[in-house]
Amino acid sequence: MTRRFVVSGTDTNVGKTVFSAGLAGALGAFYWKPIQSGVAPEGDKETVMRLSGLAADHILPERYRLNAPLSPHQSAELDGIVIEPARLVPPDVPGSLVIEGAGGLMVPITRAFLQIDLYQKWQLPVILVTRTTLGTINHTLLSIAAMRSRGIPIHGIAFVGEDNSDNIRTVGEMGDVRVLGRLPHLPQLNAHTLRDAFTTHFREEDFR
Repeated sequence: MTRRFVVSGTDTNVGKTVFSAGLAGALGAFYWKPIQSGVAPEGDKETVMRLSGLAADHILPERYRLNAPLSPHQSAELDGIVIEPARLVPPDVPGSLVIEGAGGLMVPITRAFLQIDLYQKWQLPVILVTRTTLGTINHTLLSIAAMRSRGIPIHGIAFVGEDNSDNIRTVGEMGDVRVLGRLPHLPQLNAHTLRDAFTTHFREEDFR
């Protein structure tokens, strides 16, 4: 069974790259990040290669690889690059595919095109990665509402962080959305510990 998911976040640095690595590794999927903003000390593609356990040919090259760790529209301008949304087409691969977005839903790809516009065009199921900490209810429910207003399919919510059962329950109930699980912070983060944590805290059947 081949599956295709978009992994987005409620904000930057919520843990979606680590989650993407865990998911892609668990599915034996291909991984693709269409736009990389910021490449030092490594880009997300390199992080996923290091943490997923996937073969190198399952880590696909970006369409745009931008130097500054900024919103793609600004980073592209600084690099003298014009991002063409029409080029951002999910690749055909012989297997499952995990696509990681850049930052949150309303991140500008250009000054006239948001990331959520891309997801609306693709119509692929989105996994929304969010924190467990204070503020997550507001950010997550707003993100859910934004996707639903555009008819974007939501596969579920993945939490990252320490256990906060009430926040997790509240988002699931008030957002009327499936909670896929919670990935805890790992003191030693490597391919082995991530694989074990993902297997422990998520169910493979929830990604069918």
